[in-house]
Amino acid sequence: MTLKGKWRIIQLEAFDEDYLDLVEPAYIQIDERGLGEMAFGALTAALDCAYTQSGFDFNWDGSDEGDQVSGDGWAELQDDGSLLGEISWRNGDETSFKAAPWATSSTAC
Repeated sequence: MTLKGKWRIIQLEAFDEDYLDLVEPAYIQIDERGLGEMAFGALTAALDCAYTQSGFDFNWDGSDEGDQVSGDGWAELQDDGSLLGEISWRNGDETSFKAAPWATSSTAC
């Protein structure tokens, strides 16, 4: 399974389930160049990623309710096809997360 693409964040340890999709469905996304983005709650951020043997490490910069925020994190591909990782804020909190491949709809319009 490839790491590049869009992943649905389905769990954030430090936040309750209602917060995840506060503004839009929570996700983390990475492309083949190691650039990406993530969004959950009121946070949106750009990612600068480096692929590792089993996942990727990333630095992020973004906005949370209008405040400038940044941090780093990592994610590893699991045997069941999910991602497990951690998101850390600079001089602040951290949370573990779990993500699943983004489901695409095959329904014709």
